[in-house]
Amino acid sequence: MRQEQIIQTALSMAIEDGAQSITMSAVARAAGISRSALYEYFSSSADLISDLILDELNSYRSRLASATSRSHIPLEQVSIWIDESLAYVVDGRHMLAKSLNSIAPPEFRRDEIRTAHIALMLTLKNPLDALGIPMGSPAISLLQSAIEVATKRIESGKDPELEVQSAKAFVLAGLKALAERAKPEGIKTAESPRI
Repeated sequence: MRQEQIIQTALSMAIEDGAQSITMSAVARAAGISRSALYEYFSSSADLISDLILDELNSYRSRLASATSRSHIPLEQVSIWIDESLAYVVDGRHMLAKSLNSIAPPEFRRDEIRTAHIALMLTLKNPLDALGIPMGSPAISLLQSAIEVATKRIESGKDPELEVQSAKAFVLAGLKALAERAKPEGIKTAESPRI
């Protein structure tokens, strides 16, 4: 219970003032505990921020998995995934994750965070498998790049709706073309969802 209180205190601080505001002294003061008590739970502020990053990534992964489960049509699942990914940017939550990721995690937490990042993309594994597109294919890098570009454009003030629609049109057309190439002769992929 105390650890959760510390995490929630640090999260509030990060939302209000950015990850740079999370120091062991500031968190202990805000949580109403001593610094020595804080060190019983976290070895450093970077260790505490690692927990915030992991909580955020796990929450985001759950959000993506839940959204894509609303359909059983592979291209529609990818379309929903893109909507959710970019809604995370539009609603501003991405800025918190970006702020938290600006702090280098301790070495002993890096693999855990890397695994959580990979888990975000694994929410696309089933629809991509159904399309005949393996997770290790170049298509995954292109999909990630399209999302990153749309994210940067939204953050720079471009029209979010236009950016989401453009990213979806680009990614879905590319995946549909790759899926068609992967299918045996005479079998066609279902129509792309409306964007």
